[in-house]
Amino acid sequence: MIGKEATMDRLLFGDNQFFGINHMSEEKARAQAMRFQETSAIMDVLDTAYDEGIKTFMCTTHDRIAEVCEIVRANPDRYSDFTFYPCMPYAHKYANAVTDYGMLGAITHFMPEDGFLKTALRGGAALASKDVDGIAKVLIDAEMKMFKGLKTPVIFMQNVFTDLLMGMGFTGAFRVFHDHVKEKYDAEPAFITMNMPMLVDVLEQEGIKNPIVCSNINKLGFRMCGGLDSYVETLQSGRVRAIAMSVYASGAISAEEAISWISELPNVHSIVFGASSAGNIRNTRDLVNQYMWKD
Repeated sequence: MIGKEATMDRLLFGDNQFFGINHMSEEKARAQAMRFQETSAIMDVLDTAYDEGIKTFMCTTHDRIAEVCEIVRANPDRYSDFTFYPCMPYAHKYANAVTDYGMLGAITHFMPEDGFLKTALRGGAALASKDVDGIAKVLIDAEMKMFKGLKTPVIFMQNVFTDLLMGMGFTGAFRVFHDHVKEKYDAEPAFITMNMPMLVDVLEQEGIKNPIVCSNINKLGFRMCGGLDSYVETLQSGRVRAIAMSVYASGAISAEEAISWISELPNVHSIVFGASSAGNIRNTRDLVNQYMWKD
């Protein structure tokens, strides 16, 4: 795949609902977290989406996703077309590790026990020599371990990390991530952000052209840093392959109105959505087929 663009599915299935994330209702978030305490409940929904033709699962590297990976890996005939789009790092996992082990301990906690960098870090050598590139690559590899043997043609940097690095000016890290994903995993690097226009400019400055960028794109401008107009301008420029998330603005826009509006925008290659019922999964699929990418 190196040197050519990945062909992304039109509709991607997200994992927010499985881990109690709802940007409009804490009550709904708690109810979802309770419902999906068991991995079997997650698989029931994923099976429904898969059987309705939604084959790509865009997911964090939450520990529970490792259990999903094991099930998919153990049933290759059932899930022959199942594709993962990993999104890393899972911020809460690292935040918890910092609380438990401290900053340096958190980094070494996720590294291979016998690795050179782990040994160096214990002595402070890697940090002293500013071997940040090497640390980043090892941490990417640690996150990707759960997906071994599975299809991962696109790999994302999570928005918490993307936007933190961008805000701090550590934009060289984007190039490290980009190059390692291509070289090690023969996959397309991609980025999630809360500010797509700014990120596209920053990535271009790092020599990353026409990137895959996932961000909120919706009619209300809900959680779209930089403003709706700047997003539309960036899409019209043809400098980005966009994946739209939060298209319903967490329920503030009807499904048909949201997808009809999205269908008029250029360079939106995919929509990622979360749902927990068969009816909502089918409805979104049917609306996308009706309004977007008609064959």
